[in-house]
Amino acid sequence: MLDSLTQQPPDALLALIKFYDADPRADKIDLGVGVYRTADGATPVFRAIKAAEQRLVDGQASKAYLGPEGDMGFVHALVPHVFGAAVPAEGRLDGMQTPGGTGAVRLALALAKKAGVKRVLMGTPSWPNHAQILADLGLELVAFDHSAPDGTCNMASLRAALAAAGEGDAVLLHGCCHNPTGIDYSPAQWDEIAQLVRDSGVLPVIDLAYQGLGEGMDEDAYGMRKVVSQMEEALVAYSCDKNFGLYRDRVGAFYMICKDAQATQRAVSNAAALARANWSMPPDHGGAAVRMVLEDEALTADWLAELDDMRSRIRQVRAKLAASSNAGGVDLTPYGRQQGMFAMLPVSKEQVQALREDHGIYMAASGRINVAGLTMGNIDKFVSSLAAVTG
Repeated sequence: MLDSLTQQPPDALLALIKFYDADPRADKIDLGVGVYRTADGATPVFRAIKAAEQRLVDGQASKAYLGPEGDMGFVHALVPHVFGAAVPAEGRLDGMQTPGGTGAVRLALALAKKAGVKRVLMGTPSWPNHAQILADLGLELVAFDHSAPDGTCNMASLRAALAAAGEGDAVLLHGCCHNPTGIDYSPAQWDEIAQLVRDSGVLPVIDLAYQGLGEGMDEDAYGMRKVVSQMEEALVAYSCDKNFGLYRDRVGAFYMICKDAQATQRAVSNAAALARANWSMPPDHGGAAVRMVLEDEALTADWLAELDDMRSRIRQVRAKLAASSNAGGVDLTPYGRQQGMFAMLPVSKEQVQALREDHGIYMAASGRINVAGLTMGNIDKFVSSLAAVTG
């Protein structure tokens, strides 16, 4: 039967890694795969994580199964950092550990489907795996335009989508640092969104994958917290892969907010059953390291300080891009207002190919770039190369 399978194309972003590694040019620039990079091009292990991992090596007595919910100490330790003062009343919030933010998104949408959701509203462009997960689950994607031509959010499109939605629908929203556009809702827009979602009766599913890499931990969680504070029900998918640098350890959390403690218990039981059927048990190591960081005041402070440094570097890169004003046919000023690691360039696939072949600049064919791949030392080359292919 396996002979009937058709060949699937390789992941384009992962293929970029091989192309980049094989390029002998010393001044090549990698703007493809979405991992944070320092000014030296490294993706380091956080100091606080290193210290926590050493404690695990020294003190961990067993690697026995934890169960489908994972390390609940990790799940609970994250709550004050994720929800802040917006933590719902006792019994209305619970969660579980997942294999990365992807696992959290998958579990959120699977639970939504089991609860009766048939359609999911989503701004496009979005992270490509969102659409893949929806398709795999058999959920209908109802797309609306996330961004406007001027590099801001398209609120009119979101309003129209929510006005046409109702029972049996969910809306999938990026909490901050939108991937791939970097275009985030303002606090005032989030205030409006929370009211619109409440009035529409749709189920909000919020993907919060980059908290701390935009404007700050509290600022980046503002929208999610506002929506949660207005709703009886909400689902939140969270990733520690980026803001703890644990990409390969796959560390995520999934939170359910329900109208009362009994509803929460039912939601958790269903999510646990879905998790058991998908991955059985989540990986423990990364979650345990995060828990140990958050249980130690000094390690928490060091983690937040390193996160501040990362955010500051990303913002400096964005500021320098914006100061370059334009590159041929591309206006760079909006990129200074946007947030997080990603941005979309208005370039064709042919121009992306020219950037790679002629200038050693690697990015997704869609024009998405990882802003963290730029440094104070290579921005000028990037801007001049972009001008050369778009001018």
